[in-house]
Amino acid sequence: MTVPPREEIVAQLAEILHEVAGVVPAEVTEEKSLVEELDVDSLAMAEVIVVAEERFGVALPEEEMKDMRRVLDIVLRIEKQLSS
Repeated sequence: MTVPPREEIVAQLAEILHEVAGVVPAEVTEEKSLVEELDVDSLAMAEVIVVAEERFGVALPEEEMKDMRRVLDIVLRIEKQLSS
């Protein structure tokens, strides 16, 4: 499977964050902190992960969720899964 460009993954995540947590898509960048800057709580984060798994066809283990602090952390995991 080909890995989509990183900008596309970020754009999809921005959509998911908007749907699940009401985050303004224009505010989503790779370096943004999910909790501190985008105000995503743990419950919303779990839902974001589930929707991202479905949309990208990947598995993002729940135990790794605590390591996903920035948007980039999720993007890198998605890229890694899609490329393997």
